[in-house]
Amino acid sequence: MAPAGVRLPPEIQLAQRLAGNEPVTRDRALRRLRKYIVARTQPAAGGFTHEELLKVWKGLFYCMWMQDKPLLQEDLGRTIARLVHAFQTNEAQLLFLQTFWQTLSREWTGLDRLRLDKFYSLMRLVLRESLRTLQMRGWEERHVEQHLELLTTELLHPDSPAPKGVQSHFLEIFLQELSRVGAKELTAQQNLRLIQPFLEIAARTRDRVVLHGVTGGILEAVVEQAPLAIEDLMRELDTQDGEARGEKSAEEEEESEEEEEEEFEEDSEEETGPVLQFDYEALAGRLFEAASQQDTPSQNRKRLYKVVRKLQQLAEGLFPEDELPDKVCRRLQAGRRERKAGRKRRRAKARPGRTGGGEEHAGPAAPRERRSRAARGARGRRGPGAQGPEPERKKRRGSRGRGRPA
Repeated sequence: MAPAGVRLPPEIQLAQRLAGNEPVTRDRALRRLRKYIVARTQPAAGGFTHEELLKVWKGLFYCMWMQDKPLLQEDLGRTIARLVHAFQTNEAQLLFLQTFWQTLSREWTGLDRLRLDKFYSLMRLVLRESLRTLQMRGWEERHVEQHLELLTTELLHPDSPAPKGVQSHFLEIFLQELSRVGAKELTAQQNLRLIQPFLEIAARTRDRVVLHGVTGGILEAVVEQAPLAIEDLMRELDTQDGEARGEKSAEEEEESEEEEEEEFEEDSEEETGPVLQFDYEALAGRLFEAASQQDTPSQNRKRLYKVVRKLQQLAEGLFPEDELPDKVCRRLQAGRRERKAGRKRRRAKARPGRTGGGEEHAGPAAPRERRSRAARGARGRRGPGAQGPEPERKKRRGSRGRGRPA
């Protein structure tokens, strides 16, 4: 507590109100904080210091802590994440994001099981808005490098204090949020530059959580999304060809099918969203170069080489059959049906006995004839006396029955 008559700094006052018990007090403090950020980050004001933003984020952290009900938590998380756009300079935005990850890493161990979901959601929303700051700046290389350096230093560096839960969830959602924000405008070269630091981390790290997160959450996700990326590319090429030709004869023939496909595609886009495009050959080369370094642990090299082989297969046009999109595999399925029908016709021609009258039972009757001939031969080898003892036994049984006393 501050002595009487001493005025607390504005950051501490806002942090105390943000962590208050009353929702009205917290909402009012959040609105005032946004105005304060806009005024404080003006060039004449000088901006925030690192310690001041740490105090602000502690208040925001406990503001999220106190919020109940999932829908209200999502709205609050979105409001907190969008505070990054109130900062006027790129340096101030980076400092705001840096103090967020530092605060989350510091306070993570104090979270209970019931509050994990709301802070997982907050991580996703903050990451999304931070990527949108790069989108607003046109994905300039300098800003992208600064942003990636911040993320890797605070979360994935060997000396980083980030807990395993924060690291694994970040690696799980990074490619998802990048697809959501920039899939429609990022090129394959830009996407490769955005995931390049993760390739180097996966090759050097001795942390199994980080290795599993990079390979599973980023590299394997690229491989799994490859059929969807090809489908998006084919859709774009089809639209471009249709505009260039100006012909609609094929569309008129398959109008009903295309309407159903468009409805399915709209539903799938709402669920999966747009997909990032990658140059799989270039990505395989970069990953192989990182994995083949002398200081790469053998376990990492073995894991990464498996991904390299999958990427090389994608570069050659080899996709898993169960992951091919419908538009791509229709022609393959039609070709398979034709080849299967051709094989059936050739087999029918090679076996004419099945349609004949007397030869129809020639095949299956042969074993029965062998068994009947063998049985007749066995009876013939016994001779006429082979059946003699049997009547004698019956007579003996009859005589025994007659000789018994009544």
